[in-house]
Amino acid sequence: MARRPLPRILSNGSAQIARSRELARTAADSATDVLHPLITISRGLRRLAAAGRRKWADTPKDKRGPLLFLVASMVLVVALVPYGPLLAVISVMAAAAWHGRDRAPAEPEGPDESQTQRLQSLYEALVPYFSTPEDPAPLYTHGGDFEQTFPAYEFDATGRVSHLVVRYPAYFTDGEADSRARIEQLLHAKSGRGREYHFGWDEEGNQLTVTVLPPLPTDIAAQRFVTSPGETVLGFTDPSQVQRTLPLSHGEERRDVPPVVWRTGPRSTEPHLLVMGEPGSGTTTLLRSIALQALQYGDILIVEGSGTGEYACLTGRDGVLAVECAPTGALASLEWAAHETERRLIAANRARQAGQPLPDDTRRPLWLLLDRPGALAHLAAADGRRDPQSLLQVPLRHGRAANVTVVVAEQFDSADTLTDAVRQHTRARVVLGPATPAQLEGVLGVPPHTTPVAVMPPGRGYARLGTGPVHRLQVPATPDPHDEATSDTQRQAVLELLPPRTTPADAEPAPAEAAVAEGA
Repeated sequence: MARRPLPRILSNGSAQIARSRELARTAADSATDVLHPLITISRGLRRLAAAGRRKWADTPKDKRGPLLFLVASMVLVVALVPYGPLLAVISVMAAAAWHGRDRAPAEPEGPDESQTQRLQSLYEALVPYFSTPEDPAPLYTHGGDFEQTFPAYEFDATGRVSHLVVRYPAYFTDGEADSRARIEQLLHAKSGRGREYHFGWDEEGNQLTVTVLPPLPTDIAAQRFVTSPGETVLGFTDPSQVQRTLPLSHGEERRDVPPVVWRTGPRSTEPHLLVMGEPGSGTTTLLRSIALQALQYGDILIVEGSGTGEYACLTGRDGVLAVECAPTGALASLEWAAHETERRLIAANRARQAGQPLPDDTRRPLWLLLDRPGALAHLAAADGRRDPQSLLQVPLRHGRAANVTVVVAEQFDSADTLTDAVRQHTRARVVLGPATPAQLEGVLGVPPHTTPVAVMPPGRGYARLGTGPVHRLQVPATPDPHDEATSDTQRQAVLELLPPRTTPADAEPAPAEAAVAEGA
């Protein structure tokens, strides 16, 4: 059967609507241009009338009579003078036009003298990198003009560059990391230190976009995040990097902040996490935040190598299997974790072969959190014991299938103590605190597209999940509630997230002992 053509109103209705809107917009603009003098005079008359009312209201009541008589006399004189009314109308219209003019200060076209000098300085600094003697028509020459190479630029209130688009010749080796790093370092130094810059390289268009990034919020306290099982919030980043926001509470206010969400579980491609940083950079804070989120749906086992009691608030809580600080306890706990991983694998395999759902004891996530395992490795070696990290091979290799997640936090000065299994199987990486470009690239795999600042607040760093992009990261404030330096607000926020305490097994009386006590 032949298809009937669509009605004309349906086939080209959208085009007619768009054409009608364009005509209406053009007519409105033309009418505004034609009636602009009338609009200006009307605005001036309103302002003159408002000024007259204010003058009349400010005049004392005992002087209003003489003022009214003076005005009436002036009107009478103007009416008796030849051409007086006409001259009065012309004078009023001229005054209205003067007072009704647009008083907004005209924005200067182009940069001022200081901004021009700054742009010219940037241009001259880029000449040795973006020019060659063989170029017949170079974009960058000493003493040249920056107008062709900087098509867009913006300045902040202090007069420093906040946004800049740089054109460069096609023969520049923008595909090499070293070449790009030299340009980024130069622009960072010439545009103003102490700020974070984002560099967006457009290799196809031969353009570089430099943007000053605002500081990440550091006042976000620990709280229940709106996430699904298997999602862990590592921290918060820039709105342009992620397409998702989380509703957060900040006192009585509510705001949406873009998070860095790490997904774990059987379908995750980055089931384990490695955190690196300097002392005081916030690595323990991140592990404490992860532990509070993991306790919502699973069990955790904590191995603390520093021995400072940073996780004492979790001891004896529901879902916390153990908090070990000694090499003996750490070895025993990690050995149990390795056997538990194998047991889960066997139980899951048998259930799949029988065509049955997975047992419940294999579905509940198990988290292994190790803070500074290198310190425990040193103590274990001095005592003639094995390295506790050697027991992580099974959880790291088969943890995704067994629903076991491993999180390791270590400092840069002890990075050589990490085993090969930890380095190979921790595909999610976080670097906190100040770090050199070599350290960032060594942990994350690629250098970040931003310039790190010299002074960073605790919990500030970078995160990369697998082969994804590098995100700026700010960890939510999750301090130790037992620390005296913790504020009351943050202490209360952490205490509200802690699960209830469980009664230790040795504290419960045995059934026989309870019966004897009742009989006595």
